[in-house]
Amino acid sequence: MKKGFGMTLAMLLTAALALSACGSNNSGGNGGNNGGSNTPGNNESSSPDNSGGGSKVTLSFWTLFSGGDGDNMQKLIDEFNKSHPDIQVKNTKLEWGEYYTKLITAVGNGNGPDIGISHTSRLPDLINQGVVTELDDVAETAGVDWGTYNENLLSATAVDGKHYAVPIDTHPFIMYYNKKLLRDAGLLGDDGKPVLEQSADGFIAFLDTLKQKLPAKVTPFALSNSNDDPFRLWWSLYHQLGGNDVISDDLSSASLDADKGAKASEYIQNIYAKGYIKKNDPDFYKNFQSGTAAIMMTGVWATGTWEATKELEFGAMPIPKIFDQEATWGDSHTLILPVTKSEDPEKRKAAITFADWIAENGQVWAKAGHIPSKPSVFDKQEYKDMPYRGDYASVADTVKFSKPSTKNWSIRDNALFKYLNEVWASKMTPADAMVKMQDAIQKTLSE
Repeated sequence: MKKGFGMTLAMLLTAALALSACGSNNSGGNGGNNGGSNTPGNNESSSPDNSGGGSKVTLSFWTLFSGGDGDNMQKLIDEFNKSHPDIQVKNTKLEWGEYYTKLITAVGNGNGPDIGISHTSRLPDLINQGVVTELDDVAETAGVDWGTYNENLLSATAVDGKHYAVPIDTHPFIMYYNKKLLRDAGLLGDDGKPVLEQSADGFIAFLDTLKQKLPAKVTPFALSNSNDDPFRLWWSLYHQLGGNDVISDDLSSASLDADKGAKASEYIQNIYAKGYIKKNDPDFYKNFQSGTAAIMMTGVWATGTWEATKELEFGAMPIPKIFDQEATWGDSHTLILPVTKSEDPEKRKAAITFADWIAENGQVWAKAGHIPSKPSVFDKQEYKDMPYRGDYASVADTVKFSKPSTKNWSIRDNALFKYLNEVWASKMTPADAMVKMQDAIQKTLSE
């Protein structure tokens, strides 16, 4: 990929990179904790002034977290600073809507941080603009063992066989269910899990029973009618069918499997058409949160919100295996080492030591719902003591990431969202939508 960096290109990326951190949600229901920040301005958090043998390395760390994510990250930073007196990390919180633009600009001016946050989906842009550095040499120096990470998450952060980021989680698309409503419909087992056949017909039968058995005011399946979450469901089902990425391996041409794409979209269109999903739902998050929706699908960032909701008896699980194999949409938060003026080897070693430590202590980061990137965290008692997380931890292995193209976000907005929305509204047939999507993907790649 191109490593040169220029301010002109950086500014051209402003609009694209100021989009949502984990993918915006039109309902506004993501609660601000899905990797974004609603904190105005820049707030630098102070670190303990610990003393220790040897010289102290001070690291600047730019983050984009607010709410529960922001609190949990600060707890991790404080604990790291206490346990590593010779390395002190200072946290600067930025607004997520401006984070990527400010990061690119700062690095271009030689004023970037020692450590930053990147979503896996944003890495191709940052690599292409020469914002992030390769990590393998410094990882070897610091004794970082890549084998301790989930291979699926780690491989998504590598380009051309080189590691560019340390993944600390994945936040995939999962299913939540209201236990009371499922119990009323006779669809909750003695184990507290849904009575649901894992198949295309089984899921439709499940939704149909919910619609028949529950009051008319109850929505069987809470989902928005456009953009992010129905796209995430389509992406999941498309890959459950064995669909390849919509971009070719060499990142130069459209590679949509039209038959599988049409089958996945037709299945979802049918769910809308049969009324299992409320039309024009102004806020499907509130629908589920208020106890008037039996199930919903969205990212794991909602777990913390549901836990804080009084009298909401809920469960969480991977989305059903509707087709041939388990697969779902997802993204990851990662830690990166941006390009700096000095490229100080001691700072770089300290920075990746910190990043690896954050991943190793993923039980704290998991409080917001994220799945830790190191499987060893699942064995920690603190993680085991948290409800729900273990019920979907396995999803880390089945997340289907996009290929590392700088055009992914444009393709999502201008091809996938655009024509899939027409399918959900029954304004276009799935087959016609695939033709339009293929053309739009190719046009974007050719620009």
